[in-house]
Amino acid sequence: MAMALRCFRHLPSLLYRSSFTAIRGLLQAPAGCPALLLDGCRQCVHQKLLTRQLATKKAKGKGQSQARVNISAALVEDIINLEETNEDMQAVVEALKEDFSRNLSVRTSPGALDHIIVMTKDGKFPLNQLGQISQKSPQLIIVNMTNFPESTAAATKAVRESGMNLNPEVDGTIIRVPIPKVTREHRESLAKLAKQSTNKSKEALRRVRSKSINQVKKFKNKVSEDTIWLLEKQIQQMADSAAAEMDKLLAAKTKELLG
Repeated sequence: MAMALRCFRHLPSLLYRSSFTAIRGLLQAPAGCPALLLDGCRQCVHQKLLTRQLATKKAKGKGQSQARVNISAALVEDIINLEETNEDMQAVVEALKEDFSRNLSVRTSPGALDHIIVMTKDGKFPLNQLGQISQKSPQLIIVNMTNFPESTAAATKAVRESGMNLNPEVDGTIIRVPIPKVTREHRESLAKLAKQSTNKSKEALRRVRSKSINQVKKFKNKVSEDTIWLLEKQIQQMADSAAAEMDKLLAAKTKELLG
């Protein structure tokens, strides 16, 4: 009993800290504290910190529609890597941003054709790896397929089905791509494509969220319900934040396209 009291004498100062350093500070057992009891201390402190966070968030959330959670990633690294989850979600947002910039522009430029994917018998390739793309005039883009003449038909099909309202014409190994006039119908078509791309990105975001929540649920028999609740809520907040960012990108792109 005396040994246990000496060990738990260290808990008050630890509970005033909310960083992972507080946990790591228990790597060396206090004088007279057995190693087994030290492990119990560490688990106790870990749970105390998470419980205090939960109590604080619930208290702040009274009278509010939704209380925000902010868990230190270091405290739960043995359960899930929250930083990695956030990076995966932000990667989806960045991919949408890149798609908007590259493929959804009122004015078609040679660069817009660079990453159109061409299906060939040897696999999938970006158009700019198969042909030389250049702009002959403000109204015409040329794709020279001399280096891969056997892929001319596949490249023409990819450009036509790119969703950019393009109608390419073939002349031997040269693909001529007339740039369409910027009509209201064309603008509205691009705006619809932007909406579709956003919806696909949100589906990808939901997959990241579901994967992370499933990872957390694997520990439901090893940690408290409060810990699981906190982590699920944190992951949902991260997903909501990313989705909100996508909505802002869509709103800005739609305004740009429709004028």
